[in-house]
Amino acid sequence: MTIHTGDKSADGENRTAEVLALEALGWALTDEKRAERLLSLTGLTPERLRHGIDDRGVQAAVLEFLANHEPDLIAAADALNTKPETLVAAARELNA
Repeated sequence: MTIHTGDKSADGENRTAEVLALEALGWALTDEKRAERLLSLTGLTPERLRHGIDDRGVQAAVLEFLANHEPDLIAAADALNTKPETLVAAARELNA
């Protein structure tokens, strides 16, 4: 599953950090090994994701997971039609 919002000029900078985090989570969960790694490295559980997805801490954890693994960060940014630095900035914003 690839989430595209249009041409690259519509970059993720126009989306809120919360929206980017939700889109990033959707992208991360499309690959079973990546999803398992997300849970393992963040300490999140499937239940916590389901019930805490509106929590800024959970959203930040998803984006930090991507920021800490450059290949995933770049792939997610491409799939979400944004820039890697936009995802990193969104993680910082959610942690503020």
